[in-house]
Amino acid sequence: MNNTDLIIIGGGAAGLMAAAYANELGIKCLIVEARHMPGRKLLICGNNKCNLTSNMSTDDFIQCYDSDINDFLEPALKKFGPRDLIKWFSSHGLQTFAEKDGRVYPQSRNADDVLHVFTDMIRSNGIPSLYNCRINAMRKKNKLYEVSNDSITLYAPNVLLATGGVSYPKTGSVGDGQKMVKTFGHKLIPYQPGLVGFEFDKPVKHIPMADVEIIYDGKVVATTSGDIYPESWGARGKALTNASSIVAHKNLKNYHFNVIPVDKQGSFKLYPKKTRPLKEAMVTVGGVALGDINRKTMESIKSRGLYFAGEVMDVDGPTGGFNLTAAFATARLAVDSIKN
Repeated sequence: MNNTDLIIIGGGAAGLMAAAYANELGIKCLIVEARHMPGRKLLICGNNKCNLTSNMSTDDFIQCYDSDINDFLEPALKKFGPRDLIKWFSSHGLQTFAEKDGRVYPQSRNADDVLHVFTDMIRSNGIPSLYNCRINAMRKKNKLYEVSNDSITLYAPNVLLATGGVSYPKTGSVGDGQKMVKTFGHKLIPYQPGLVGFEFDKPVKHIPMADVEIIYDGKVVATTSGDIYPESWGARGKALTNASSIVAHKNLKNYHFNVIPVDKQGSFKLYPKKTRPLKEAMVTVGGVALGDINRKTMESIKSRGLYFAGEVMDVDGPTGGFNLTAAFATARLAVDSIKN
């Protein structure tokens, strides 16, 4: 016997949006979270201000992802793009504003207010939620999924995995979802750190704005822009953190950076030793292979009724609200698919 129509495993951004939207569509759901409270990573997003999205058009937004990822995300983002997300939060009482660079934040500049939108909906609508409940096993019995740990067993015809990547493990993202779907034949793309700083042999100075050319085999393979901030271990900042994801996607070795300050004066080269560790990365590059997921529904092609949302998949974007928007959009597309 099934406990509900949909079990959502993971109480981060994707899982919370899935629960809220399922309730709006009249789908009975249950949300299960490994930590004692939901939304732990959401609270630290954007330096605790929660950069929700960007105010650019959907078409322009899609083009900011890596080419394989933007093709995969297109159906989800066309259905629920950045401006749809802004309207949705406004309809639930959260006002936002856009900075000069297009980044959209809650008017209060407080990530807690974003989380409260979801937790208030869960409480007021009586959506069943289990916290301190790490699911470690999943199998399919006839047409029902059985998800369990040592203390509880749950059944439903549909499961949405929204367990996140493996960066910031203290928030609860430790790769549980990826491990469980290996038994269903899903391929996992090896993990690498994305949106993370670099270590250098020599100190790096603060640069408010620069273009950073990524040089590999004597050629410019990509260019990022933004600030560079020195750290005791090396440097970070938008220009470098976005470069780290490009380096990961292209699997580059023996590369270096040409740093061109905005005033075009004093250009110089940087030779990274390595990126900072995965546990410090803002996103995980890698996860469930996109080729195993129907991009029009977010459903597994290996097992009917199994859906994915957010960073559990091999999906990531640049800094600037792209990762949260992808999590929200893929969650909604999965729930739409379950409804239909």
